[in-house]
Amino acid sequence: MNNSALCFCGSAISFQACCQKHIDGREKTSTALALMKSRYSAYATNQADYLWETTHSSQRKFYSKTDISQWATANEWQKLEIISATENTVEFKAYYLDENKLNQIHHEFSTFKKENGTWFYVDGKFY
Repeated sequence: MNNSALCFCGSAISFQACCQKHIDGREKTSTALALMKSRYSAYATNQADYLWETTHSSQRKFYSKTDISQWATANEWQKLEIISATENTVEFKAYYLDENKLNQIHHEFSTFKKENGTWFYVDGKFY
């Protein structure tokens, strides 16, 4: 992967300078929105460990790293659109091509929680 390419989350900076530092564990996300964007980039780059680790401990039983990885790789992630964000919620649309190369939109209103200085994904309402 070209580390100087623009970040998958849609920012105007490189993946390395934007979300990769969170995925690699070099820097914690400072907001729920930053976590959501880094999680989208993690799906785009199949970083199942990061996705599982940034899921709140109360919710991890509902996910497996294998399932996360399969979802990440079965789809071709196109772009992220942020609809709205508050301190602990983010509404977004993730555009992707499914395994049949059909355009799909994952529309979610996500809830996040900060514990001991670290943000976690709790759950989402899907549209």
